[in-house]
Amino acid sequence: MTTRLSFCLLASAAALGAAGCARKPAAPSAEAPATPAPFKLSLQLDWVAEPEHGGFYQALARGFYRAEGLDVSIVPGGPNAFVLQKIATGQADVGQADSTNTLLQQAEGVPVLQIAAVFQDDPSGLLVNAASPVRRFEDLQGRTIIARPEWAFLPYLKNKYHIDFSVVPQNFSVAALIADREAVQQGYSIAEPYHVVQAGGQPPRFLATWDAGFRAYAVLITSPKFARAHAAELRAFLRASIHGWQDYLAGDPAPAHAALKAANHDNTDDFLAASRQLIIDGRLVTGHDPSSGPAQVGRITPERFQTQIDQLESLGILPKGRVTVSQAMTAEYLP
Repeated sequence: MTTRLSFCLLASAAALGAAGCARKPAAPSAEAPATPAPFKLSLQLDWVAEPEHGGFYQALARGFYRAEGLDVSIVPGGPNAFVLQKIATGQADVGQADSTNTLLQQAEGVPVLQIAAVFQDDPSGLLVNAASPVRRFEDLQGRTIIARPEWAFLPYLKNKYHIDFSVVPQNFSVAALIADREAVQQGYSIAEPYHVVQAGGQPPRFLATWDAGFRAYAVLITSPKFARAHAAELRAFLRASIHGWQDYLAGDPAPAHAALKAANHDNTDDFLAASRQLIIDGRLVTGHDPSSGPAQVGRITPERFQTQIDQLESLGILPKGRVTVSQAMTAEYLP
């Protein structure tokens, strides 16, 4: 990353005397105003640094943030990242989260605002052992699912398909998907399948939430306070981030991958390449809609949020009228 340079202008005046070649004394030098220091902005990730954050690391490594006058620090997360709490309390400026959980927290009064999409569809879905007879959501009747018990997609499935199943809490291991042919487990379509294969298992099938009509975003959030105070910087951050994602997916990912390996030593070249390809093949960043494509990167729509609010309210998960679309999200900071 290059450092912004400060430039000065040296002005001098010289003239020939009327009677010969004598110089007049040089005028005092005049310095241009100093270039402002880059604006410091922190991005709190929801998980450890992996290709699901590749666009941000590409923007950092390629100098896109610096070109926008920003000094961005990326803070990796994990199982207990507490992204929403950190954004609400000012411990971080921007964070990555999922739109479902964010809506539920907004309904509880947590002061956060959803401002852009990372993924047009949250890649968290159901992974099924390759030998399992489960091929459709209807096949989950009477089965056991390893998942976060609070995941809103679970009651949505029961309600939509009129099925019932039991839930065992998620432990972030893929061992069951390898050893148990009946295993069904919540997981990311762009990470766990790779680890299952590396551990000697067969590639699991993936049941996508969007195929069931449950379309949550992976989003960027900030606090209303930060958005009001730093609107220009927020717009600059989103411009650079979108540029980073477009470049990461369509260009050379080497800068991001080098940064991701430095941030997380568990990242290997093989995993980085495989996960990035799954992101591309799954159209997670560019979207599954007819309007999908590079121009769709980062976009969020009020219509999608209204649909999700309606779904959560109908399930009794979100109290009716507790949060509106205008309270939940804004696209005003997107380029």
